[in-house]
Amino acid sequence: MNIHPELHDRLRSVFAPLERTASGSLPPIGYLSAELGRSLDAAASTTLGVRVSADVVKGFATAAVEVWLRALHSFLVSCSLTEASPVWASVTGYYASHYVIRAFAHSLGHFQLFRLRKTVCLEFTDGSYQCTVDAKGTRDREHKYYWRVVRQNPHFAADPLFAPVDGDGRSDMLHRNQANYADHVNVLPRFRALDTETLKTRIAQISGIRFGAPPIPRVSNFPDVESVQVVAYHRIVRFRQILDESVGGRNRFWRVHRQPTWTSDLIDFQLTEPASLGSIGN
Repeated sequence: MNIHPELHDRLRSVFAPLERTASGSLPPIGYLSAELGRSLDAAASTTLGVRVSADVVKGFATAAVEVWLRALHSFLVSCSLTEASPVWASVTGYYASHYVIRAFAHSLGHFQLFRLRKTVCLEFTDGSYQCTVDAKGTRDREHKYYWRVVRQNPHFAADPLFAPVDGDGRSDMLHRNQANYADHVNVLPRFRALDTETLKTRIAQISGIRFGAPPIPRVSNFPDVESVQVVAYHRIVRFRQILDESVGGRNRFWRVHRQPTWTSDLIDFQLTEPASLGSIGN
């Protein structure tokens, strides 16, 4: 896969403080929010850069990895609910995709401080790390903000797997909204728990689907569970591939987390896709 130089350099910079980290442990809940809140308190509402420590930078990298693990876990939940609950398969499948977008955004140095109503951008200047308040994102909801900052990166700008919402009802978020908020959804089959072998078969089916253009789910096809799961899976694997090529070999922290033990007998992170999709945006 050809990775755009800007993306490659940003990932190398954000993950550099973790290259020699022996422990695979993650920081406590809310770590990055708390550290950024303290670091940016003096900045108030200005956009002036505030120098931050390598520990804060580590927080961006570990936050990206942790939310990618959430994406992976949500994908497994979605697959396990395919037949039992198409509504929740759609919702958890949407969150699998959204968590991947957040993982990319944090890797690019973007973070939304919801309680402080600030969005933060990590920059590297003269060998030091600085954070600035991003005024453009202060009025965006979480979904719009993270998808926007990812699509602004040259690597993703022309990639249809990360395309903006179209006017014909194709949207991960709109599909989620249909499942959560529409009245008379009327998709409640008899609940049947999925066994491990059936789950493995479902994941293998999803990973083996070939397509010319990413099947972004359409609200008119609700519950389009297969499309929700296919694009989520491809985004999950894309994040893993990009980190493997940019930071994987020398980054001890990523080596610990790239293959979680709780997925080892369920998922192999293989793709079946046109070769061109892996190099769009370069």
